[in-house]
Amino acid sequence: MTDEDSVTLAERIAAIAADKKAIDVRVIDLRGVVSYTDFFVICSGNTERQTKAIHDAIYEELKHARDRLLPRRTEGEREARWILLDYWDCVVHIFTPEAREYYRLEQLWGEAPARSVG
Repeated sequence: MTDEDSVTLAERIAAIAADKKAIDVRVIDLRGVVSYTDFFVICSGNTERQTKAIHDAIYEELKHARDRLLPRRTEGEREARWILLDYWDCVVHIFTPEAREYYRLEQLWGEAPARSVG
């Protein structure tokens, strides 16, 4: 996947999350910072049910798109407090507000360029 493709994927995922009423959607650019991914998309749902709905929307839309993307790994969907979808060049983190505050991923990657979406 090219840099342009990974940017497009991150923006697409952020837009899907925003359409599902995710709160505080952020795209963190990790190119040149880590070798295992280009972007993190971080967002929150108000409840576990909403985090699961955000996950489902991202998964289904990318699966049924022309390029039929499937994550190489998914974690946390049963508990739905922190759901991770790994699309290689873009890793998606969907949190409940409490889990997001506890793990503070934005602070961990605070020096990487980030922008809010929606």
